[in-house]
Amino acid sequence: MNAEAEELFDVVDEHDQVVRQERRSVVHAQKLTHRAVHVFLFRSDGHLLIHKRTDHKEEFPGVWTSSASGHVSAGEAYDETAPRELEEELGVVSPLQRLHKFAASPDTCMEHTVLYRTECDDPINFDPHEIAAIEYVSTDEIAARIKNQPAVFSPAFRLLFGWYMSRESAD
Repeated sequence: MNAEAEELFDVVDEHDQVVRQERRSVVHAQKLTHRAVHVFLFRSDGHLLIHKRTDHKEEFPGVWTSSASGHVSAGEAYDETAPRELEEELGVVSPLQRLHKFAASPDTCMEHTVLYRTECDDPINFDPHEIAAIEYVSTDEIAARIKNQPAVFSPAFRLLFGWYMSRESAD
């Protein structure tokens, strides 16, 4: 990708305040703090859609992760990014509930991350350039898989899912 067409990200500080804008490749190479969103898409039967990242992905190729996720582009807000990513990756338009904001950490690849939730039974039309496979799985089954084979899930997904499950068990 040439530098002119390369996506720009807001580089942010530990308080999620914009410091400057930088090209995607620089942000990732230098592990600069930036922003991302994740969406958990549930069917009405309570099963969560997880997707397997394609093998050519820059970070965590071939592992399972959230239903949809992506970077917040420079100048964009989390609440703009989440529905865009849901539609781009899964072909779904559905109202989102903002659940929680996670501080940037190594587990989130230095991304301040906002987690959203939605429920939708619409057919999925996933982007094959981003996603190798999708699967609807019960949260109990996902928890068991993470316990037995944590490395087949992205660190960010493990963090977000763990938080989600602890929240659900507290309700």
